Amino acid sequence: MKSVWAFNKNNVGFSSGVFSELDLAESWIKENSLTGVLTKYSLDQGVFDWAVENDVHNIKPEKLAEKSKQPNFVGGFTTASQEHYHYENGVRA
Repeated sequence: MKSVWAFNKNNVGFSSGVFSELDLAESWIKENSLTGVLTKYSLDQGVFDWAVENDVHNIKPEKLAEKSKQPNFVGGFTTASQEHYHYENGVRA
């Protein structure tokens, strides 16, 4: 699975950095004393589709088909099942 790491500062809607490797992202976070979350995203696949494929969505089977047709749900879907790390002032918390 090809993937990238995206860093989001706390309470900000857009990523401020996207990296091909975890160590590159962590070096940048440390160098800039950043606080936020670094999350691994698969390439060429939305988070909702990834969660369904990996069965980490916690949606009842009878609701899954309905939810998959709702743009606001699919477009805003997030899951703590993605590999992710929290940082405070550049240090992994």
